[in-house]
Amino acid sequence: MTEVISAYNFADIMGVSKATLDSWEKNGTFIPSVDAHGNKYFTVQQLIHVPEISKMVNSPWEQEIAVKPLHRYTTIELFAGAGGLALGMEKAGFHHVMLNEIDHDACTTLECNRPGWNVVEQDVRTISFDRFKGQIDLITGGFPCQAFSYAGKQGGFNDTRGTLFFELARAVNEVQPKVFLCENVKGLAAHDDGRTLEVIKNAIGELGYSLVEPRVLKAIFYQVPQKRERLFMVAIRNDLAGKAVFHWPSPYHRIMTLRDAFFAGELYHTDVPASEGQKYPEKKRKVMELVPMGGYWRDLPDDVAREYMGGSYGLAGGKTGMARRLSLDEPSLTLTCAPAQKQTERCHPVETRPLTVREYARIQTFPDEWEFAGNLSSKYKQIGNAVPVNLAYAVGRSLVRLLNDIETALE
Repeated sequence: MTEVISAYNFADIMGVSKATLDSWEKNGTFIPSVDAHGNKYFTVQQLIHVPEISKMVNSPWEQEIAVKPLHRYTTIELFAGAGGLALGMEKAGFHHVMLNEIDHDACTTLECNRPGWNVVEQDVRTISFDRFKGQIDLITGGFPCQAFSYAGKQGGFNDTRGTLFFELARAVNEVQPKVFLCENVKGLAAHDDGRTLEVIKNAIGELGYSLVEPRVLKAIFYQVPQKRERLFMVAIRNDLAGKAVFHWPSPYHRIMTLRDAFFAGELYHTDVPASEGQKYPEKKRKVMELVPMGGYWRDLPDDVAREYMGGSYGLAGGKTGMARRLSLDEPSLTLTCAPAQKQTERCHPVETRPLTVREYARIQTFPDEWEFAGNLSSKYKQIGNAVPVNLAYAVGRSLVRLLNDIETALE
């Protein structure tokens, strides 16, 4: 692990705001040092007693990355998008039997990059999975979150009907894989006061699967230069659930930043290649030029801020995504489907422009050779919606380990 951690990256590791970090400094809980440029930092030794830091320092990352499948494990993926989850699973050693996606551009992206993959461009509700019964080790899918009806008394499988989770559950019911993986937005856990997740848990139980306690994974812990958080659920078929224990992936030894994403180093062998990207209108460009690296609208001169923010200027809340310029020394904020939306600004750290397609892709840890089909808006949308490849790879290794342990127990 690096010997120092910037104060802002420490805040991200701990999942607290910069204001909380400042309060810790004031009350003496964590007192950072300051370098010649005024940047605050901690030494690892200072923080070694903090569980999150200790886990990173003592992580068995190298042992986990060495895990390989005992034989060819097969997968079906639903809602495959542009392939972030599928790529990570492939990297971990899984063999994709089928990938389903309804978006035409995303399907073209998958087919162009992996001509050998069986990509089915079709509404999942029209697909029968019966032919795969007993042949698949893993089903994966990042289903879109929709409200459930709670029409029945149990709040289970039938109450998910009409949602896309139901289609994932139906595929599991028809195929009976050893394991299945769902991923979704962090907010699913709290959606409708937790009732949505409760219905999903009940449905998984009705399918004959044992759910590992769901967990929100922070992408920054898995070699992803982005503050993205996703909820993951892993379920093991009941007849196999007692034969092995699922272990969530361990964190990497340090946090990757935009510097790692954009320049040659540990994450990529070359600087980020030039590519197409959105442009700011001249009026907005002049405003964004005034924002320092890592800053946002509150760093603008007051008269400029008032004009830019309009009626939002005096409202409560930080609105920290507005007029936001990213920092090279931190991970990116979570990418959205467009890099220049006013509420969720993602300005380049040094140049006054939105992030390009290839910069977007690197923040999501796609390889540079992975090309995206469609127009510019479609490319941003595909990348912004993806599971970061390195996060998927880390989870994939944990799933390989689980299936290896099941195989060994069955021998």
